[in-house]
Amino acid sequence: YFCVSENVTLLFKLYCLTVMTLVAATYTIALRYTRTSETELYFATTAVCITEVIKLILSVGILAKETGSLSRLMTSLRENVLGSPKELLKLSVPSVVYAVQNNMAFLALSNLDAAVYQVTYQLKIPCTALCTVLMLNRSLSKLQWFSVFMLCGGVTLVQWKPAQATKVQMEQNPWLGFGAIAVAVLCSGFAGVYFEKVLKSSDTSLWVRNIQMYLSGIVVTLAGVYMSEGAQVLERGFFYGYTYCVAFVILLASVGGLYTSVVVKYTDNIMKGFSAAAAIILSTVASVMLFGLQITVSFSLGTLLVCISIYLYGLPRQDTTKIQPSLETVNLKEKLINV
Repeated sequence: YFCVSENVTLLFKLYCLTVMTLVAATYTIALRYTRTSETELYFATTAVCITEVIKLILSVGILAKETGSLSRLMTSLRENVLGSPKELLKLSVPSVVYAVQNNMAFLALSNLDAAVYQVTYQLKIPCTALCTVLMLNRSLSKLQWFSVFMLCGGVTLVQWKPAQATKVQMEQNPWLGFGAIAVAVLCSGFAGVYFEKVLKSSDTSLWVRNIQMYLSGIVVTLAGVYMSEGAQVLERGFFYGYTYCVAFVILLASVGGLYTSVVVKYTDNIMKGFSAAAAIILSTVASVMLFGLQITVSFSLGTLLVCISIYLYGLPRQDTTKIQPSLETVNLKEKLINV
């Protein structure tokens, strides 16, 4: 899948988007299930750490395929990883931010229904757009600004009277969940734009940059494990509370994000907008069936506004004198971490 020719057919694009949609919706639902239905709740920080390890292994494998031989792979790793401590330090900045973002996702889905989370998390779009304008001196069209405000209005409606899940027994704090999402989207916007600037500062391979980031990420997430839950982890074990469902969530987070990179390369904003809207709808339907989600009028209207705004934001600009801010690159690393 990572060696598809440039002459990509519409059928292949639709296939990629279908898989991405299913992965995004399944990940959110499965993560929500593991945070509300497991009798022995696992440590979210350890799950984030394991995800980083798996992504590092997969990225090394993809780089090996890209270089074509073991000797070239070792040379690349020696020059760009072992021989570039400054680059590792530079990539440690987004590693810290992404570690916070991923842990906030677990906290948010412990307190909010998957459908509410899926809609609210779309705030990453205006947050990334704002960071792009401020940090990369790009511009937004009037239609894009309109869609940004529409999206914010839709999220406000969703949170005004949040839909409640009747089959979840554990105590939840919706305000804590929304606060966690707010932190996550801020982290996503800043780290995404920062990573884009790093990518454009040299011609270093994306997978080399990912390896540099994942190495820093493993150190950061391990530190997070023992700073936040160190005593409990030492007492109960690193893999306490892990089940097949938890392993499935980690697998989706690791492999699904890498698959999304194919979609980023071969599709456009409009098709990805449809995919995001479809993921929201699937998450809502699954939440009704699995968690007894009670849909409210404000939730329905807010979700509709969010879906429309995602579509409008991805429409091509007619004014060719300005550079259109591309969320493909800005959100690439974020997608590699959060499906």
